[in-house]
Amino acid sequence: RPLRERAAVLDRVHDLVLERQSDVLDLMQIETGKARASAFEEVADVANLARHYSVRARRYLAPRREAGAFSVLTSARVWRHPVGVVGVVAPWNYPLSLTLGDALPALVAGNAVIVRPDPQTSLTMLWAAELLSDAGLPDGVLQVVLGDGPTVGAAVVDHVDHVMYTGSTRTGRVVAAQAAQRLVTASLELGGKNAMYVADDVDVEAAAEGAVRACFSNTGQLCVSIERLYVHDRVVGAFTDAFVRRTAALRLGSGLDYRSDVGSLTSAAQLATVVEHVEDAVGHGARVLAGGVHRSDLGPWFYEPTVLVDVPPEARLFREETFGPVVAIYPVASDDEAVAAMNDSEFGLNASVWTADTRRGAALARRVRAGTVNVNEGYAAAWGSVGAPQGGVGASGYGHRHGREGLWETTRLQTVAVQRGTHGPAGLPGFGLRRLYELGPETWTRVLTELLRVMKRLRMP
Repeated sequence: RPLRERAAVLDRVHDLVLERQSDVLDLMQIETGKARASAFEEVADVANLARHYSVRARRYLAPRREAGAFSVLTSARVWRHPVGVVGVVAPWNYPLSLTLGDALPALVAGNAVIVRPDPQTSLTMLWAAELLSDAGLPDGVLQVVLGDGPTVGAAVVDHVDHVMYTGSTRTGRVVAAQAAQRLVTASLELGGKNAMYVADDVDVEAAAEGAVRACFSNTGQLCVSIERLYVHDRVVGAFTDAFVRRTAALRLGSGLDYRSDVGSLTSAAQLATVVEHVEDAVGHGARVLAGGVHRSDLGPWFYEPTVLVDVPPEARLFREETFGPVVAIYPVASDDEAVAAMNDSEFGLNASVWTADTRRGAALARRVRAGTVNVNEGYAAAWGSVGAPQGGVGASGYGHRHGREGLWETTRLQTVAVQRGTHGPAGLPGFGLRRLYELGPETWTRVLTELLRVMKRLRMP
């Protein structure tokens, strides 16, 4: 199908996901236990992404002209073609954003897509597949396969031309190796132990409010959420008080409405990890300032948003990703100490810097080893800027989603170079490169040597 038709499908997806949001919000809450506001983030994200690529895909996929080997005589153009079939192996925590959100750029680039949603959240993806059909996507272009990761997820990796995987670092290494065996490319968004720095010049109330969103949105089950808070000595007391007060005021609940701030964890396994990390930290001397309680009265997997201090390096919580509503506060004495602490991790997915001086914040952000860094926001500023790439470094993976880079992940490059002047125009049979070659290798190598020197003097690209 031509690009204009593919873009039109995304344009209709934008409208339909907003029109039908009530149904999918219910579905996501039932499947994951998340609060409704967190579920709405996914609806808004998919609509935003669909709009962006429906408008920008033509520009992102347009061929580009490059300088040829010989000025005037040579032209070179670089084309982008779809790789063929893209496989999306998706997690359970964002069942709409991390399935449909990854499928849309692959589709508009001209690929077919196979999605393996997590078994716990398969209904959301099946709903999304029906929505794509209603938006005009031809039958069979996107297919959904259901099953576990080791069996069905691995089979997807074995049969596609590009893999998009979101999940744990441990499994990501397996996926990368499996794709490499077939010499196919992969985009991997993996774990994170994301850090936030609160500088000494902040409005502590505003910073605390932002930190609550950054740490506890989606019950902390968010790849880019904050699990480490580094706070300058001068404001650590005031910030901690404000942060703990706001954390304790969060409303927990499972209703299919907007009355709850924090929902349930999604599984017994995730609850077990949260409990283990908190108990291990306390056993190593950490103190709980808020939360630390399994709220079985609300549901089997509810856990109060938890704030800890005095977490030592020996605790698992210090370095391991918890992926739940738990954060630790660490005081620091300077910007340099904060940056060093933020970078002291195998992960590098997302980070945040809070300061009244945005120029200072941007300078600090550039020093942080992370794929995205937000200044005066936790994660939404970077994630919502869908024209900019989103990805990790180190144990947080490689490749990107969003922006031109996210679209390009599902394409292959081809250079078409056209050489003119080999025979010469009519009436000038002696003109052209063929004549140069006929002069013999010693002569034409001298001519080319001088030509290269002239090109350098003229600063030709």
